[in-house]
Amino acid sequence: MIDKQQKINNEDRAVLVGLVQKDQTSDQVTEYLDELAFLAETAGAITVKRFTQKMAHADSKTFVGKGKLEEIKNYLEGKNIGLVIFDDELTGSQIGNIEKELKTKTIDRSDLILDIFARRARTAQAKVQVELAQYQYILPRLKGMWSHLERQGGGIGSRGPGETEIETDRRIVKDKIALLRRRLAEIDKQAFTQRKDRGEFIRVALVGYTNVGKSTLMTTLSKSEVFAENKLFATLDTTTRKVVFENTPFLLSDTVGFIRKLPHHLVESFKSTLDEVREADILLHVVDTSHPQYEDQIGVVNKTLQELNAFEKPILTIFNKMDLYEEKYFDSWLEDTVKQEILLELRERWERETEGNCVFISALERKNLDALREIVLQKVRDLYQIRYPYKSVYF
Repeated sequence: MIDKQQKINNEDRAVLVGLVQKDQTSDQVTEYLDELAFLAETAGAITVKRFTQKMAHADSKTFVGKGKLEEIKNYLEGKNIGLVIFDDELTGSQIGNIEKELKTKTIDRSDLILDIFARRARTAQAKVQVELAQYQYILPRLKGMWSHLERQGGGIGSRGPGETEIETDRRIVKDKIALLRRRLAEIDKQAFTQRKDRGEFIRVALVGYTNVGKSTLMTTLSKSEVFAENKLFATLDTTTRKVVFENTPFLLSDTVGFIRKLPHHLVESFKSTLDEVREADILLHVVDTSHPQYEDQIGVVNKTLQELNAFEKPILTIFNKMDLYEEKYFDSWLEDTVKQEILLELRERWERETEGNCVFISALERKNLDALREIVLQKVRDLYQIRYPYKSVYF
């Protein structure tokens, strides 16, 4: 990993900064900062204050206006706060200017996500993917982030004539990126061979926004332990299990969760992991129905699937956490008939929008899982019938 990159420490106390730009509302930015706070918590930081500002465009030098930066500076004075996190990507010069003014370590949303990914990476593939994304993030920000890198390939004659320190740093990073890409290509080739060796089984992949309950559902459906935690990006590595419903076998995979404003270079680095999504026969799109912005999250996932050329696959939308939905939105005084009417209206709406390809469950409470299994079983059998019309072993 990158020695010089500043990491988030468990004892860090942070303030968050968001900009309400012309195409956004204050409520949207509040939701974005809620998610940023959850990301910070996942990385081990505690959020103590939020700052927002309405501006048509971000300031090219300091992202926020001078007055807002002065307000943040005044708040930080005398307080044990070691981190300022911006909700949007900052340039290297913006980071440098802000840190010079605030005298406090400053990172952006992308850097925070990269930090979490670096902590969560377990396999060789995930570690290389994260390191590649880190270097791609650093390259355009070198001048603002630090004065020089360790001379990894140093020594007499290692620097070209007239070459400045920053140019040497850029060359070191570019060489490292090229090396990591070659290493990742080798790992990808091995992973592709392993996927090909899975034979003729129908492949089903769980997709969805991060922290919607995919891993819990994976555990329930596959009857095997899969790591699940109430944090964003609890797992980065694809987990695949063989599942058998009524003598019909198929492969079920749990994939890394999606998130809004996911750094482009991170998506690029993790495309090989997301091959499991591209190569799946059926996608199970898991939704946290209890989340106040679940419709926006559905949009983020659908957009990502389109970018992966996977949106045209058969998709079953699974509205999960219905127990939490009722707990959040149904008051104790509400009559049962009214509750049933609200739930019916919710189901009818999404049945129309998904053309009947949806189901409402609670993976944790194991509610309506029989209906889910029946739908998945039928979809898997239909595909086996199309793919192997003369075989009856799976039907």
